[in-house]
Amino acid sequence: MTPVLVYGAYGHTGRFVVDELRERGFEAVPSGRNPAKLPGGRTASVDDPASLDRALEGVAAVINCAGPFAETALPVARAAIRAGVPYVDVAAEIEANLDTLGLTADTAVVPAMAFFGGLADLLATAAMDGWTAADEVHVAYGLSGWHPTPGTLAAGRVSRERRDGKRVRYAGGRLEYRDDALPRREWVFPEPLGPRPVFGEFSMADIVTIPRHLRVRDVTSYLTADAVQELAAAGEREAAEEFVVDVVVRAGGEERRIVARGKDIYAVSAPLAVEAVDRLLTGRTKVQGVATAGEVFDAADFLRALAPRIAVERP
Repeated sequence: MTPVLVYGAYGHTGRFVVDELRERGFEAVPSGRNPAKLPGGRTASVDDPASLDRALEGVAAVINCAGPFAETALPVARAAIRAGVPYVDVAAEIEANLDTLGLTADTAVVPAMAFFGGLADLLATAAMDGWTAADEVHVAYGLSGWHPTPGTLAAGRVSRERRDGKRVRYAGGRLEYRDDALPRREWVFPEPLGPRPVFGEFSMADIVTIPRHLRVRDVTSYLTADAVQELAAAGEREAAEEFVVDVVVRAGGEERRIVARGKDIYAVSAPLAVEAVDRLLTGRTKVQGVATAGEVFDAADFLRALAPRIAVERP
């Protein structure tokens, strides 16, 4: 079996990734910072590069599931580069994604390979098939709720601190940091969700991954208002969310739409990350080095491989 290191294997998403690797015939090698949570695993600290180097000995790739990624992404990615093995993470932190995409490497480095970031990048790339540029990409997340994990909340706090409490959007071909409130509007999701109030410019990793390789003037993310309110309340995670990701791409007077449906925004990050590793290890890539999901993979083919856990349609 091909060994793949999972850094942060004992976290909520990390456990899904370990199970997904094993189901697909890989050897999952658990790793992380806390030895008490790693019986039989490889302890490694981001503050100790030598420990990361030891953890990566003999593995074919690494999937980083340990947040906050502002603390872990660069050290683990750099260790993977030193070892000459592909690196994938599930980071939704915009600043951490920018850090990782700023690296230079001959080996594959693919950040944000998760529900927020990688999925919308693949959807937008597939929708733009044949187009060389677009005016706007809109990514609307319709969630039945959002009960965040402690790791999500910790990562959010670090991101807010790094941008001094400001929010960020991608408009006019660049990132903008703003102090004003999020705009509110209504988004008409495909049935059965239908029209729902959303917060606009609720920016996730999509505003980094999509314009990284697609010529797009504006990238705007939206999240259903009730999910934002539940996120703010930060209650105990009791049930998995159902989701609809509705992506609209506009160029001139033409519009294209693509929709993804599924359940559990944390669990579906596992097939996204593991499918990425599988393709990286088998040479099914378009580019080498540091790249995003839509940049390195055949987007339409990748999305088909996610069925039935993520169902994709073009209304």
